Amino acid sequence: MKTRFVGFIVLLFFSVSCSTDSIDTASDETLDPSNLYFPPSQSNEWDTLTPEALEWNTENEQALHDLLEEKETLAFMILKDGKIVVEWYFGEHTQNTSWYWASAGKTLTAFTVGIAQQEGLLNIGDTSSDYLGSGWTSLSSDKENLITVRHQLTMTSGMSDLQFDCVTPECLLYVADAGSRWAYHNGPYTLLQSVVANASDMEWFDYFNQKLRDKIGMDGFWFSTSGTNNVYFSTARAMARFGLLNLANGEWNGEKILDDPVYLDAMKNTSQDLNKAYGYLWWLNGKSSYRAPASQLQFNGELIPNAPSDMYAGLGKNDQKLYIVPSKGLVIVRLGEDASESLLGPSSFDNLLWERLANYIN
Repeated sequence: MKTRFVGFIVLLFFSVSCSTDSIDTASDETLDPSNLYFPPSQSNEWDTLTPEALEWNTENEQALHDLLEEKETLAFMILKDGKIVVEWYFGEHTQNTSWYWASAGKTLTAFTVGIAQQEGLLNIGDTSSDYLGSGWTSLSSDKENLITVRHQLTMTSGMSDLQFDCVTPECLLYVADAGSRWAYHNGPYTLLQSVVANASDMEWFDYFNQKLRDKIGMDGFWFSTSGTNNVYFSTARAMARFGLLNLANGEWNGEKILDDPVYLDAMKNTSQDLNKAYGYLWWLNGKSSYRAPASQLQFNGELIPNAPSDMYAGLGKNDQKLYIVPSKGLVIVRLGEDASESLLGPSSFDNLLWERLANYIN
């Protein structure tokens, strides 16, 4: 716990002290999916653009590449309006190598919950016990029944996060009423997959593959690394495809995978008053304050000052990154080893990386 706390102090230092000369954006700009390119779902073909054609600052490209290599990156991609501009692999990692998303994969679960609600299988305003059964926690029935699916999506279940990954009742313990405390907690999050499975009467993996993965041509699989928490593994291109799907507001080459504007808007905006930089399992930039995993401290300022204000992100342990910038039509993927403080989500590396990106991308 001490190591994590020190890491967040580092994060705070970078947020306050680093340059705020981020890429200029119009924070509320919305992309028209018809203006985006989508790679074929059953092919490795993918159209490209060159940095020169986009008039990016190519003299700064090497500095970006050097930072990524120094920080033990394995795969890095930049899409512009759906087309590949940068695709770099390091060491023995290749286009076909799978790597774990860590908590960046929480975004996949959030999107899939939205699909299940769209299909009428569940309602995120319902009590979680409707799908998990009574006694899924150690809380009294009146306190347990305060917890909704939405609380699971927003990290506001009110339960103790000390046994971080545990999903069994004996470690799901009361700390505060649901909705009154924000705490980054894998247990209630992981059980969202059981909510979807029980609501759909399908295995989580099958429902996810059928409704999301296979529709956009992603590769990848879920694997339990702790015996309880399912982690997604895939190639960098699969992560980029999912980023493009979100950039297109849930649409893929004319097919609306998630056609619920209310849910999509809520997923990518502040979901509660306790952590303004958190949506439905997505991290949000451009907010006036933020909280970080394993801490009850609130920090003033933007989560990643050097990044565009409208950026939202999937952020995972050891600096797995999925950045989406609607105002610039950008999807950026970083997979690799720990680049900084081994934190669960945001880290000082985010701001350092965006300093180099801001110098490179027009």
